[in-house]
Amino acid sequence: MLNSSLLDEEGYLLNLDDWSPELAQQLAIQEDITLTEQHWEIIHLLRDFYHEFEVSPAMRPLTKAVSKKLGAEKGRSIYLMTLFPGSPPKLAAKIAGLPKPANCL
Repeated sequence: MLNSSLLDEEGYLLNLDDWSPELAQQLAIQEDITLTEQHWEIIHLLRDFYHEFEVSPAMRPLTKAVSKKLGAEKGRSIYLMTLFPGSPPKLAAKIAGLPKPANCL
């Protein structure tokens, strides 16, 4: 069971150091997502991006980063939408234990 005191009112992790793969699983379950190897590729890429740039990417920088690291086929918004429906940057950041991307509503 997920400890709600770890999360803000939108479900994002309050302290980045509290993140773990187990917590990611729990956050994904709350969002009705079963994490696959493809999800984990994006989650790890996002966490690396955040550590390098200290920001959670919105859709354009996310697709660019995915394209660069995982290839053009995966660096498309359509692909990311299949993994993280709705708003891939917001949902993936939430599961990755990162802050909500600044310019995502």
